[in-house]
Order: sequence, then structure tokens, then C-alpha cells
Amino acid sequence: MKHHSMKHHSMKHHSMKHHSMKHHSITEIIERKRDGHAVSSDELRWVISEYTADRIPDYQMSALLMAIFIRGLSRQELATWTEAMLLSGEVLNLDHIPMPKVDKHSTGGVGDKISIPLAPMVAACGVAVPMMSGRGLGHTGGTLDKLESIPGFRTRLDRDEFIAIVEQHGLVLGGQSESLAPADRRIYALRDSTGTVPSLPLIASSIMSKKLAEGIDGLVLDIKTGTGAFMKDEASARALAETMVDIGAAHGTRVVATLTAMDQPLGREIGNGNEINESLDVLADAGPDDVVELTYHLGADMLLLGGIAADRDEALASLHNAVSSGAAMEKFQEVIVAQGGNPAVAEDRSLLPTAPLRYEVTAPETGHITGCDAYDIGVAAVRLGAGRSRKEDDIDPGVGISLAAKIGSRVDRGDILAVVTYRDQERLESALPLLERAFVIGAPQPTPELVIGQVA
Repeated sequence: MKHHSMKHHSMKHHSMKHHSMKHHSITEIIERKRDGHAVSSDELRWVISEYTADRIPDYQMSALLMAIFIRGLSRQELATWTEAMLLSGEVLNLDHIPMPKVDKHSTGGVGDKISIPLAPMVAACGVAVPMMSGRGLGHTGGTLDKLESIPGFRTRLDRDEFIAIVEQHGLVLGGQSESLAPADRRIYALRDSTGTVPSLPLIASSIMSKKLAEGIDGLVLDIKTGTGAFMKDEASARALAETMVDIGAAHGTRVVATLTAMDQPLGREIGNGNEINESLDVLADAGPDDVVELTYHLGADMLLLGGIAADRDEALASLHNAVSSGAAMEKFQEVIVAQGGNPAVAEDRSLLPTAPLRYEVTAPETGHITGCDAYDIGVAAVRLGAGRSRKEDDIDPGVGISLAAKIGSRVDRGDILAVVTYRDQERLESALPLLERAFVIGAPQPTPELVIGQVA
């Protein structure tokens, strides 16, 4: 594959040319992959193109996905598969924006609100951030759901509006455009119902096809590992990181991946409105240590990729300056206005939704917190109504969990471990057993490292 960046082509050349493409046999391709043999670049492009055009049925694509799930894809096959997915729809052309363009993607966790303070901090330093985020699914929260708890804030933007907001503000916080990587959206739905979700090449190509279609110069990845992450162990998280950095290199886009721990939630707030509150704290130069540490770490990566800081120290100094001067908060307010929201939330947090009822989870004994399970706490938040168990579920932006203790905290019997804000007694009762189980009290232990390593 040529090492050029796709984004320099103009828009109209991006519909894949169905006519010039040689015809292949989908059955032969399935059989070859099933038997562990390589599939040519031409064949892979043809498969994605024909499937997007409805000329390959779901049952044959499902069979191919299962063959890929079992046999994997080579580095070359994966680069071609990803490129074909990103070319299956529109590719944003942001070349006319003079600032360097860098996005960030997290593989998802509990209390992971990092994108929300991070993007305005980086944009205030002079790197454009055309951020497309997702909704919460399963036990992990979604950036879009959190942003929509800001009164009036719209995340559904069409392409022209998305580009116009980046041009004007150097920052946009939108949802995944329907026209971007449509092959991915369809393949993802198939994977969900055919047992082929946890496949390294399929996960990597799904994320990277969407991100590279944004027309960015660089991408910073936060790959989570631990009980509350999709990748439970460090080895598989590292393998995913290396695969995505590789895809970026094949496409001519610089990618840096950081491995971070997700055994306990990030920060103290899990929910939607309350996570916006905590994000605003970070922009106001406060907020919990772990959220602050990770936001600045990933922010420095973004400034370095954007080429506007010579080294990490200079990058961190720029970010601190953007926060202490108020420029980062102003940038966030600008974008809130541009996307239809009420910027007064920055000063008046009571404008954020909060459920009316409160319940305190208390420590059953005296000791140190040795476990604060991210998965159980994430599922408890979903049961309260802060997340979805199905795509069509509504989210209640005012419910959530505030942690008073995390790993390393010393507690006495009866001390508050967590405060639950809720609206519905039945939902509270379904969440409580998980919350009570999430906290483990024992002998003192060192607090685990948040940043585990980096792949570039």
C-alpha cells in the first residue's frame, strides 16, 4: 500500500469505483480465508465495495467475518481492509484549515470523561480537534450522552456544519456522521449478532476506518485495560495498540497509543450530568488527580503530534497555561454556543441535570479500599438509567454515582463509599448489590499506576 495519506484526495473521488473493479467470487474468498490463506488487496476492496452496495448478502459477509475472527488478517490485508472501509463513504477534507488536526480516541471505560476537558485544552493551544465521539454501550459511558446533558447541546451535525465549526473554533464535538465509513456501521451490526466482536483486526479496523476518514494529521489513542475495559489483560491491549499504530503508519497518519488502567473508574463521577461537572472542574484548574493526570498526558501527546511543542515539558506548560489563563474554559464555552448549548453551565453548575433522590453506600468495616471494581460500578450506573442496555434505551442525564473512596483510601466502618443520585426506587435496588460488591476492604496497598505504557 502506498504511504500517502488518503485525505489529500478531493471529495468526489471517494465513492469506490464499482465499474472498474474486476469481479471476484465471494464464496472462493470465504473458503480461502477459512483455510488460512491470504486474500489479495483487490479482492478485499471488492468485498467491501460490493457489500456496501448491497451486492453481497449479510450471510456471506457473516461467514467471512467468522473466518477473519478465527484466522486473522495479515498486516497488509488489515491495511487494505481498513482503507477500503474508510473509502466506503465520505472522507472529510480539512486541508484548507491551516492548523494541525489531531483527534483522540479511547477504547472506553467507566468514568472516562477525558475527551471533554481534553479537546478544548488542546484546541486552546492551537491544534484543531475535529472530534467525532460515540454513545455509551454496555457498561461504558459515551461522550455524546455526557455532552447532551448540557442544556440545548446538539451533537448531531451534518458534514458542512461539522467542518464549519472546526474552521471557526478549531474544535467540534460531534457524533459519528452517517456518511462516514458506512461499511463499518453495517459490519459492526453484523459482528454484534454473529459472535465476532472480540477480534483484534476487526476492532482495530472499525476504530481506525472512522478516525482516518476524519482527514486528520495525527491520532492519539487511549487503550484501556482491566476489569472495566474491553481488553481485560495488558497483552491484548498492547497488541491492539500496536495494530492500530501499524494501520496509521500504512495510511501515512501518525498514531500514538497509551495503555491505561481501567480496574477502577476514572475520577469520582460516573454518569452524565455529573461527569460534565467533573470535566468543568478540570477546565477550572481543579478536578481529581487521576483525571487531571490522564488529560494532561494525552493532551501533551496531541500537541507533540501536532508539532506545536518541541518536547513534553513545553507541551505540558502550554496546556497548564491554557487552563490557568481561562482560555481552555472559554474555548469549551465557544463550542457549547456553536452547538446550541447554554455556556452558563461553566459558572452555574446547577443548570446541569441532577436526579432528586440520594442514597449513601457506607463501609461495612474499617480498613483500606483494595478494590473499586470499574465493571460493577459501570453496570450499576446503567441500571440506574445512566447508560443503555439496548441501543434504543433512553438515558437519564441526572442519575449517577459519586465515589467518596477509591483504591488506597482508608475508611472507618460507616464512612460513605459512594453517593447515588437516583430517580426510581426499583432502579436503585437493582444497582445496589453491584455497588456494594464493587468495594473491597482490606490491608493497605499501593495505588496502582494509571499510565501503563506507550506504543508509537
